[in-house]
Amino acid sequence: MIRQLLKNAYMAVIFIFLYAPVAVLIVFSFNKAKSRSVWGGFTLEWYRKLLQNDDILKALQITLVVALISALVATVVATVTCLGLNAMRRRLRNTILSVTYIPNVSPDLVTGISLMLLFYFIHLKTGFMTLLLAHIAFNIPYAILSISPKLRQLDRNLYEAALDLGCRPRQAIVKVILPEIMPGIITSLILTFTLSIDDFVISYFTAGNQISTLAIMIYSMARKSVNPQINALSALLFIAVLILLLLVNYRSSRDLKLKSNHGGQSS
Repeated sequence: MIRQLLKNAYMAVIFIFLYAPVAVLIVFSFNKAKSRSVWGGFTLEWYRKLLQNDDILKALQITLVVALISALVATVVATVTCLGLNAMRRRLRNTILSVTYIPNVSPDLVTGISLMLLFYFIHLKTGFMTLLLAHIAFNIPYAILSISPKLRQLDRNLYEAALDLGCRPRQAIVKVILPEIMPGIITSLILTFTLSIDDFVISYFTAGNQISTLAIMIYSMARKSVNPQINALSALLFIAVLILLLLVNYRSSRDLKLKSNHGGQSS
C-alpha cells in the first residue's frame, strides 16, 4: 500500500513539474495585466490582438506550411528507406542505421550551421526553399527512428506469404506491409510535425532575412519584452497539439480493440 502511494506521488510530482509551467502560461494568457506575476482580471483581449497581428499570423502560416510539407516528405522518404533497409543484410542495415542516427544526437547548432554553409556553397539563396529543405533534412532521421522498429517487429516471411497468395510486389507492400507499420508512420508524422514547429536554431540559420517562422518571431518579441500575445499563441498551439494527440490515441485504441475483437471471433 505504501509502495503504491509512493509511486503515485512520484508520478504526480513528475507531471506537475512538466505541466505546471504550461498551466501558468495558459492562465496568464487571460490576464488583463501585462505583468507575469500579478493577476489583473480575466480578459480575451490578447487573443483578439493575436488574431489581428498580421506579422504573427504570417509567421504562423509559414511555420504550419513548412511543418506539414516537411513532415509528409520526411515520412514518405523514411518509409521507403526503412522498406529498403529491412531487405538488407543485418550488418549493413545496422551500419546504415547507425549513420542515420548521428543527426539525432548532434547539436542543432552544428546542423544549422552546416546546412547554412551548404546552401551558401551551392549558391542557393536563403528563404522558404532553404528553410523547407533544412526541415526535411533534420526530420528524416527522426522519421526513420519512428518507423524502423515497426518493421523489425514484422514477420520477415509476411511479404513472401503475400506474394505466394497472389499479390504483386506493389500490392504486397501497399495492402499488407504498410497497414502493419501504419502506427509507426502516424507517429512519424506527429513527431516530425511537432519538431518542425518547435525548431528555432536550424530555422534561424537557414531562413534568411526574408521570412520568419513562429519560433523566430517569438524569440524576436521576447528579446524586447514578454508580450501577452505570446502566451495566447502558445496556449492555442498546446491545445491544438493536445487535441491531435488525443484523436490519434483514440484511433489507435479503437483499431486495437477492433483487431482484438476480430481475433476473438475468429478463434
